[in-house]
Amino acid sequence: MSISHGDATSSNDLSSCENKPDHLLVLVHGILASQSDWIYAEAHLKRRLSPKFLIYASSSNSYIRTLDGIDAAGRRLADEVRNVVENASGLTKISFLSHSLGGLIARYAIALLYSPDRGKTVISESSKSDESKHILKSGKIAGLKPVNFITLATPHLGVRGNKQLPFLFGVPILEKLAAPLAPLFVGRTGFQLFLTDGKPNKRPLLLRMTSDYEDKKFLTALGSFTSRVLYANVSYDHMVGWRTSSIRRESQLLKPSRRSLDGYKHVVGMEYCAAVPSDRPHFPSQAACAKQAAQTSPTSQNTAQYHHLMEEEMIQGLQRISWKKVDVSFHATPWPFFAHDNMHVKIEWLHNAGAGVISHVADIIKQHESPTFHFANL
Repeated sequence: MSISHGDATSSNDLSSCENKPDHLLVLVHGILASQSDWIYAEAHLKRRLSPKFLIYASSSNSYIRTLDGIDAAGRRLADEVRNVVENASGLTKISFLSHSLGGLIARYAIALLYSPDRGKTVISESSKSDESKHILKSGKIAGLKPVNFITLATPHLGVRGNKQLPFLFGVPILEKLAAPLAPLFVGRTGFQLFLTDGKPNKRPLLLRMTSDYEDKKFLTALGSFTSRVLYANVSYDHMVGWRTSSIRRESQLLKPSRRSLDGYKHVVGMEYCAAVPSDRPHFPSQAACAKQAAQTSPTSQNTAQYHHLMEEEMIQGLQRISWKKVDVSFHATPWPFFAHDNMHVKIEWLHNAGAGVISHVADIIKQHESPTFHFANL
């Protein structure tokens, strides 16, 4: 268990702290990774943030445990967070910072940790016909006030479809083969990332996670955070495409700036996207037919059709809440193809090009901790 706060030494014993933290910041690593991925980021955040932060690097889904499925990993993370909250007195706020698959695991976990505020409704009551279109900010996560939900290079729309898994180079035959072969290498998680999990007539998990589905408040839990921020690599990320990490359509991917924001090297842009009312997502009958075809006899045509349907539904669902979208470009670095791991500085000597991204993350967090804080450059 890795716990740290302010400039103090990491420790499991919080009872002796004179200045007890009140804000839990949970760090969630990606696929086939571990809490050690956060060594640089955790140390940097400790220096940049106040002693009121308790920084916790999750360890319940290390290495091959990330292959058990996003839902299984999400349940383990939720149990882990509950345990931290129970053993650390004085906490009142909670934030999440996640890398890659960790963002999806965290999204599942917060749905399990969510509880509505007493006496408040989480859905707009403007009219019953519109109640699925509006998500209000209310509720608690693990009994704490949700503040920041931040993801770094997370495949929010999965990895199916043209250039969503960039190391396949957009080659149709490789993308056709990737879906059926993925589970051989990344287990149950592979089915979920390629949207082929479950029976043909059942929504894939990632689509379910874009709305309040059955007893899980996936979207309401996300909407309860004061701030939601996506960091996306515009190029050179061999694992996660720009579209899926920034929740954008292909037509919305405009040519990025090649200049970094002042004070944040390789951070090239930030956009605020207001919530867009919608009655989506749906899972129409043609989607079920396309899913069955993609599962049983995949071709370039039917897999493209299925992904196009699912991508639009997921975007429609997730855009019902507001997001800040931060674009990152490592094109000018000596090793731009390390972009995916640069994003969170996995190994300091190898991936330190991402230091400016972590500084930007720290200032995003500080901005919501102190209303008087201003960025070096927006």
